[in-house]
Amino acid sequence: QPPLVESGGGLVQAGKSLRLSCAATGFNIDHYVIAWFRQSPGNEREEVSCINQNSDLITYTESARGRFTIYRDSAKNTVYLQMNDLKSEDRGVYYCAADTWPPCDNYRASDFGTWGQGTEVIVSS
Repeated sequence: QPPLVESGGGLVQAGKSLRLSCAATGFNIDHYVIAWFRQSPGNEREEVSCINQNSDLITYTESARGRFTIYRDSAKNTVYLQMNDLKSEDRGVYYCAADTWPPCDNYRASDFGTWGQGTEVIVSS
């Protein structure tokens, strides 16, 4: 089983909500910085949100701030991304990634060594 498994994507109308899950297997997710990235067709993988090990540093990109919330559930060894008021530009494949060191206030995809397989979000207008 892969170490990170995303779920929760799907087709949703604009303005609605989805909650994405990033479940870890074989390691304690609370020991890792977790970030969510989005890749839309023809584009690079881009940052969405990041949470550090203690959940005391949480960052969002400008497009996600105020609509998305990242948080941990230690009992489930899972990090969630609650996405509200979805817009067509939120469409893409969402990946979660884990590593021990990237600072959430200055990170990029290449900083992370462990990735999930992705979950697709489609927003219809």
